[in-house]
Amino acid sequence: MRLDGISPGAGSKTNRRRVGRGAGSGWGKTAARGQKGQKARSGGKVRPGFEGGQLPLQMRVPKFGFRSRIGMVTAEVRLNEIGLVEGDEVTVAALKAANVISRNIQRVRIFQSGDVARALTVKMGADVAVTKGARGAIEAAGGKIEA
Repeated sequence: MRLDGISPGAGSKTNRRRVGRGAGSGWGKTAARGQKGQKARSGGKVRPGFEGGQLPLQMRVPKFGFRSRIGMVTAEVRLNEIGLVEGDEVTVAALKAANVISRNIQRVRIFQSGDVARALTVKMGADVAVTKGARGAIEAAGGKIEA
């Protein structure tokens, strides 16, 4: 086999249609655009979803859903991740210093996944929340949760 001997399969490639090139081409005069109207004219097109002035579908159907802005700055932290914190106190600042959460996170929710290897003190407040299962696991490891 040589490179100059290979070609695409029969019928897989079609030539580009060159419209408006005379009556003999079969695509002359109106160039397959019909007679008159917006789509027959130069630059004449309608945007996607436009229904000729009728209220479009995306405006007719009811809207639903909500994306909380608080959720964008809240992180979920596993129990085995809080063990990476230097020292004994777990706060948002300590989690950031240990690279457990990113810089833009302002709130943390600790949930039970994994286990706690050592006694830690979790400083709860407006920015730290602990689930019931995580609370039990932290206290079972000898740690405490301060409000």
